[in-house]
Amino acid sequence: MDAPTEKAALLNRQIGHFQPEGGSTRVAVGEAPYGRMLSGIRGLRLEVVAVRGKFKYAGHRTEEVQDRIAAGPAYRSGSADRSGSRDAAAREHLLRRRGA
Repeated sequence: MDAPTEKAALLNRQIGHFQPEGGSTRVAVGEAPYGRMLSGIRGLRLEVVAVRGKFKYAGHRTEEVQDRIAAGPAYRSGSADRSGSRDAAAREHLLRRRGA
């Protein structure tokens, strides 16, 4: 995707998805702050054919760091920062791995 209007539309869709609460200026061709940057961006459409995940649970970190991670916003239920559907299970796995 090379047309500036297509790239602006793509970036606005991504911003809407990843920052649904707003807080970012919309991308518009020729307008500050992002319009001039569009010439340096290339848009690609990829088809995902497989996913192989790797999970890290701070296994090499100190218990103090693991405690801070487990108590952090990524694992607090209903947190404004994050409340993903699998966060509670990830927290339980982190604690189970260290025997807590």
